[in-house]
Amino acid sequence: MENKEKIFLTDEEKTGKPRDLFFIWFAANMGILGIVYGALIIGYGLSFMQSILVAILGPLSFALVGYASLAGRDSGAVTFMLSRAAYGFKGNHIPALIGWVGQIGWLSVNVSTGTLTLLALFSAFGISTNTLLILISLAIFAGLVITSSFFSQETLVSIQTFFTYVFGGLTLLVLSMLIPKTDWNALFSMSSGPWLTGFLPALAFVIVGTGLTWTNASADYSRFQKRSNKSSAIIGNVTIGAFIPLFLIIGTGILLATSAPELSSAENPILLISEMLPEWMTVIYLFAALGGLTPMCFIGLKSSRLIMGTFNIRMKDSTAITIHAIIIILIPLYVLVVSRDFLGYFEAFLGLLGIGLAAWVSIFLVDYIFLRRKQGYDPRLLEDAKYNKINIGGVVSWFTGVIIGLLLTTLASTSFDLLITFFVSGGLYYITNVLRKTDKSQEEIS
Repeated sequence: MENKEKIFLTDEEKTGKPRDLFFIWFAANMGILGIVYGALIIGYGLSFMQSILVAILGPLSFALVGYASLAGRDSGAVTFMLSRAAYGFKGNHIPALIGWVGQIGWLSVNVSTGTLTLLALFSAFGISTNTLLILISLAIFAGLVITSSFFSQETLVSIQTFFTYVFGGLTLLVLSMLIPKTDWNALFSMSSGPWLTGFLPALAFVIVGTGLTWTNASADYSRFQKRSNKSSAIIGNVTIGAFIPLFLIIGTGILLATSAPELSSAENPILLISEMLPEWMTVIYLFAALGGLTPMCFIGLKSSRLIMGTFNIRMKDSTAITIHAIIIILIPLYVLVVSRDFLGYFEAFLGLLGIGLAAWVSIFLVDYIFLRRKQGYDPRLLEDAKYNKINIGGVVSWFTGVIIGLLLTTLASTSFDLLITFFVSGGLYYITNVLRKTDKSQEEIS
């Protein structure tokens, strides 16, 4: 089991290999929901080539996760523990709360999707959907996810590797059956959409739903990497491991959007996709969908619990698990039984989440690249609540970027809100922390 008493893992505990990260992130991105991403991309009024470009560039945002993973290798600490260096011990609570909400929100979305998949599986066996069946399906899938709370890192890597080979293979089989459904004439006849108001918003949507969302879990798994492991190997395994399944699944969604335009607005997109397959393939597809969703839920639950640990609130493991269990049951229950607007909830959630995450990861990366990569993480910054309570520069930089991003989103309706948030927060942090520390060092030398 993992060391729960110390913030930093010892070198003896850091036994991971770069390829472990390949399997962790490959399995975490096999979710069939990526097909819906493809349909939503087409909905931005883009041509086939523009849509494929989004499907390539969006998943490549996992390079952010790869680079942020280096901080975990260097320190042996989880992501939001390391974040204390940039925001302060207590100042870190605000972005950590956003990160926790993001993880628990994504987890709830994936549990909702898993429940829909189970409902589709029951439907394949002739059992009609009703409220009772929704409750049963939710209990089954949520229970499976909650069980993963007891996995060690070694167990998690083994399970992710198994899911990559078995369900990754099944997913490829499903995709090969779906691609022939493409209406190629309709696909190539689509005219190009506006780059600023069509392409960029679509790209931002995919980036938020892929790499940007997972940056807050980057060091949680790379902290087990040996210090001697090459940076290029870590970044490459993380990026490629996530890119392969994401590109294939999102790309298939783009192709399917021509023959199933209702995919982007379907109440149960999982069921709609199953209806496009031969009858003999339906059950295989649904098992592949479940197998793709389950590992990302395992990762999401583990990271959300690790983030909760950074709030410095003493509670038993059983209490933390219970809190998460209640949330990932109640939110999907509302979405599936009360709201019935799964994709509407999904898009709204991603929009709100993206601004806060863009500001956080920008500051985290600037702090690591310009300060911690050379100096390392001073244990006092992460462990001593009195030594670095609030880093004003970090907190102000985060709030400034978030406020500007929200204003741009609500008032200007611009597609640059994420990009501007990213550069504003990172730029301000560089000025208030990196340059200030550099000036102080030069004064001490002189």
